[in-house]
Amino acid sequence: MVDDDSAKGAGAGDDPSADRGLAQYSASELQQIRDEFISGKMPLCPRCKVAMSRREIGGGSFGLGYARQRDWLICGKCRRSAIFDIQRGTRT
Repeated sequence: MVDDDSAKGAGAGDDPSADRGLAQYSASELQQIRDEFISGKMPLCPRCKVAMSRREIGGGSFGLGYARQRDWLICGKCRRSAIFDIQRGTRT
C-alpha cells in the first residue's frame, strides 16, 4: 500500500506566495509597504502580491494637544497588516 500523505505535505513549499512561516512582516517588508503608500499608490502585500486595503484609525483623546492619524493597511489574502503614523513618520 502506498501512503500519499507525503505528497500532500510537499505542496506547501512549492507555492511561491507561501508565507515562509512568519506571522509578521519583516522590517524591510514594512519599509517597502510604507514607501509605496507614501508615494501615493496602494501598496501590494510583499508576500502575496495582492493590493492591500486601507482603514483609517483616529487617535488621541479630547483635551490633548494632539490627535494621531494612523493608517492600517491589510492584506485581504494572508490577513497580515501594518499600521503607520504617516504624519509622524513612524510605525506603530
